[in-house]
Parts: sequence; C-alpha cells; structure tokens
Amino acid sequence: MDTEHHFPWHALRRLPAAAVWAAAWAAMLALDGRVDLANLAMLPVLASALATLWLPIAPSLLLTLASVLAFNWAFVPPRHDFTVDLRQDALLLGAMLLVSALVAGLVARQRRLADSARHHAAQAEQLRRFAEALRDAEAPAQQGALLRQALQQLWGAEPALLLLQDALPDSDDPQAVLNLGTADADARAGLWQCLRQARAFGPGTGAHGELRQWYLPLRGRQAAFGAAVLALDALPPATHEVEALRRQAQALCDQAGLSLQRLQAQRAAERAREQAQAQGVRNALLAAISHDYRTPLAAILGAATSLLEQGERLTPAQRGRLARSIVDETTMLSRLTDNTLQLARLDAPGVQLRLDWESAEEIVGAVLRRVRPHDPGRRVRAWLAPGLPLLRCDALLLAQLLENLVDNALKYSEAPAPVELAVQPRPGHVVLAVRDRGPGVAPGWREKVFEVFQRGEP
Repeated sequence: MDTEHHFPWHALRRLPAAAVWAAAWAAMLALDGRVDLANLAMLPVLASALATLWLPIAPSLLLTLASVLAFNWAFVPPRHDFTVDLRQDALLLGAMLLVSALVAGLVARQRRLADSARHHAAQAEQLRRFAEALRDAEAPAQQGALLRQALQQLWGAEPALLLLQDALPDSDDPQAVLNLGTADADARAGLWQCLRQARAFGPGTGAHGELRQWYLPLRGRQAAFGAAVLALDALPPATHEVEALRRQAQALCDQAGLSLQRLQAQRAAERAREQAQAQGVRNALLAAISHDYRTPLAAILGAATSLLEQGERLTPAQRGRLARSIVDETTMLSRLTDNTLQLARLDAPGVQLRLDWESAEEIVGAVLRRVRPHDPGRRVRAWLAPGLPLLRCDALLLAQLLENLVDNALKYSEAPAPVELAVQPRPGHVVLAVRDRGPGVAPGWREKVFEVFQRGEP
C-alpha cells in the first residue's frame, strides 16, 4: 500500500485547532473557582476564534456550540446539568454562542479572502514567469513547449497543442501547423475548429458544454494563432475551482497567442525588409550600370563613328589611337561586367566561395598585370614581406577586390603620388593594404562606403 498517498495529511491541519481547544479547557479547569464565571467564559470564545484559523466554518461553528454546551455542563450552576437559570446564566451562554459564532464567521471570511489573495498572487506570478519565458523563445516550437509545461503544472495533465506556423490555410492542412502532444482524430478536428473560430469549447464556455474536454484558443489581437485541448478527467467535475483554473488556462493560452502573433509579425517584417533590400539592390544595380556604362559606351561609339565616317581622312596614328580607345573602353566594359556578375553572385542566397590555398605573390602579380595598362606613369608599387604564408581564399574575388581598390586609388589621387600595394604577415592572419595620397574618405562616409553601390564625394 502506498502510505504516502493514503495518509490523511488533511488531519494534520486540524492539530493546531485541537491544541488550542485543549489548552483552553486546561486553562478553564485550572482557573475554575479562582475567577468568576464571566471571565472564565472568555476562554472558549478566544479558543473558538483561534481554532477557526485552521478549521472550516461549519466544523468551527459546531465545535463552538459543543463548547458552549460543555461549558454549561461543567461550570454553570447547577453543574453537571444542562439546566439554565434564565435570570442569571442564559444571557451569558447566549452571548458566548453569539460572539463565538460572529468571531468565527469573521475569521473564516478573512481566511477565505487571504487564501483567495494568495491564489491570485500565485496565478499572477505564474503569468509573469510565463511571459518572461515566452519573451526569450524565438520559435513557435519553443513557445508551444513552454505553454504545455505551464498548462501541465496548472492542470496536472499533458495538453495537446496546435500552433500556426504562418497564415491560416483555407482548409485543414497539417503542413501549415505544428502539433505538440497526442491528440486523436476528434481532438484534432476540435482544435482546428477552435483555431478557426477563435473561441473556447467545453463545459462552462457557453459552447458545446457536453464535451469532456476544454478547447482553448491561443488568441492574439484579431485572431487565434493556435489552440489547446485539456481533458477534464484530471479533476472531479464538481470541483469549485475548475472555472478559476479554466480562466487561468485561457490567460496562459492568450499570452502564448500574443507571443505567436509577435513572432509572425517579426517574420513578416523581416520578409518585407529582405524584399525591400532586394528591390533596392536591383534599383542600385540598374542605376550603377546606366551610370558606369554610359562613359565607355559613349567613347566606343565616338571612336567607332570617327573610324567609320572619317577613316579615309585620318592618319594611321589617329586611327591607331581611336582603335586603342575602343580596345581600352571595351576592356573597361568587360571589367564592369565582371564586377556586376560577381556582385550578383555574392548577393545570391547560399553562395559558396571557392576557397583554396593560394600564393599572395601570384595574386599581387595578377593585379599588377591587369592595372598596368591603366597606369602609364608607373605609379603602382608593390611591397611584399618575405616568407609570406599561403592564403586560404577565393583568388579570383580577392584579386578583383585589390584591382578595384588600386583603380580607385589611381582615380582619386593626383599624379605623381604613388599607389602602394603592400602585403604583411600578422599573428594568425595576413594584411593586404592599398595606400594612396588622395583626400581620403570623409568621416560621415566611412560606414556607408561598405554598403552596396555607395559613392562618396570625390
């Protein structure tokens, strides 16, 4: 036999009341004959008030009545008889009974109020802790697990949950929701109806009172974002606290619903930001293409038109300069196209860099070979520290990055100031730097220049 389960723990709560009455009767027997009857009568009144702190009101009143009768039997003349002298003792016994009943009633009422206040404080504390836990949860599954835990602590049985993962589908689609806990086909159908109608079902809810479950919606501000089902077998149907527990369970579900709505709003805002960012990148890409391609295309068109219309009147040297201009501008267009393609590649989701062990000397050599045609004054100088380690990188992207930096340095620094391309080892990494003698980047632009298609004032 499980003695812990069957031990009458409720009897222990009556021991202080029994001790109070025992002490009161011991005091009355000890004071009998030493104090008058009216003072002696104060002891059972006091004992009745104190015993009510631990006893329900009905047993307390019965015990008070029994104590008045016993007091009449033991101490009121004639003793050991229930006969009462109406002129001498009836008023005393009636006052004892009335005052004891009034005090017991007031104490019992205050105890009920104190118990109710403690109960409401415990519920408020549970809601506060649950809200703090929801605030740290970043996924519907985490929030659903927290709600299941809170409902199980409240109700004593594991609930089943149905949580929306995104917008409410037109039909019951299992892929659109997250199911937590075990629910049969009828319970799942009830959860879907509770979710769609955003109202509670079950006894005391005003809808489908014949059910033996509660279906509670996880309500947000305008709609439900999930539903929970609780079996009513966990508590007896006649328990007077069932309705209060249902209200507390609904409050927990509503907190979870608001939190799920917040998560959906955050995801929608993130999608909107991503779409706006993608649209901004596309707009900036088109603007950059139209701006940067205009100059070389105009130069190519001008040179080609001159060759076509005036080729016979031009000297060989002039035709050569026009041809070289076409080649140079076409090379520039090719580089711009490569940059644009690389940018589109890097901006694509799931991009993977082609990493390999590369030589810093070979990367710098490739950069110098590509920038020399644009550096007739030989301003670009390279300085590489001896004994450089291999670099694990995407050599094509790194060379293109350095080439763009060198081109900018040549463009925005005055000749004959040198442009230096330096490579130096550092503990755990290697520094590749491009230095020039230009005006530099204004303080207000030092963060913006790392954004896509930003161009500072020259």
